[in-house]
Amino acid sequence: MSKPISFSLVETAMLTQQIPHATTVSALRTRVRTWREEGLSVGFVPTMGALHDGHLSLVRLAKAHTDRVVASIFVNPKQFAAGEDLDTYPRTVIDDAEKLATAKCDLIFLPDNATMYPEEFDTSVRIGGPGQGLEASERPHFFHGVATVVAKLFNQVRPDVAVFGEKDYQQLLVIKKLVKDLDFPVDIIPGEIVREADGLAMSSRNAYLDADQRQRAGELNKILQRFRDRLEAGEAHGSAQTDALEEARRIFDAVDYLEARHASNLALMTAGPINAPARLLAAVRLGETRLLDNFAVAAASSADKG
Repeated sequence: MSKPISFSLVETAMLTQQIPHATTVSALRTRVRTWREEGLSVGFVPTMGALHDGHLSLVRLAKAHTDRVVASIFVNPKQFAAGEDLDTYPRTVIDDAEKLATAKCDLIFLPDNATMYPEEFDTSVRIGGPGQGLEASERPHFFHGVATVVAKLFNQVRPDVAVFGEKDYQQLLVIKKLVKDLDFPVDIIPGEIVREADGLAMSSRNAYLDADQRQRAGELNKILQRFRDRLEAGEAHGSAQTDALEEARRIFDAVDYLEARHASNLALMTAGPINAPARLLAAVRLGETRLLDNFAVAAASSADKG
């Protein structure tokens, strides 16, 4: 189980000064109900904390589309398997609150495990389609945990709009599928990937990397860019993918996957040049740290050949 939320009196005072927060569903709904009575729209950004500029860009995007924004911080145990980094996942709620305040977030929702998964909780949401393969092959539990917690959060917050980052592209499509299939009245807005100066996609887990690993990590987006350029030039994706995989295996400790899929549903691509919008998706490992990235690919027939 993840660590429960508990604040000292000093921490509580600091958090309250930074930004309003709710730790119970009733307190959350009371605040949202007040906004609704004032005729205000509500945006939502779910997070697991350890926030960086990528997260804050999602809050700002939600703020651009709605009058009030709720951000949740909850390290969801149901999306971690045994041996993963649940217990060591960074928890920096006071620092997170300060960052959210600068991004003009209006409320932080801070549920604990008992709030999200009370005793005898026994329901799971399972997603087919884009929830199969890739991440699901490496982490079979993952999207069940994500879909379950997001379904609960949507019911708790009841937002008009929710923003999810494109860095976790498969997760984004899973959430869109969840909303469509279960008729959630929520508009899903994708947020662009925010990158470090060397192109590494921002992630809370980047903090785990040592100096050598951090240098190597910056090569992932360059491999994907070269892969994308070859596909948009009309090269058959099989040969370009083989070369990209070989390059990645020379740099990283392991490559879980690195491949092109249909952008709309992550279906496998047919042989030959790309004839529809695609997405390149990769997951690699450096020591115990797992990095994800992805790039959009235009169909070869419509790409700018320069």
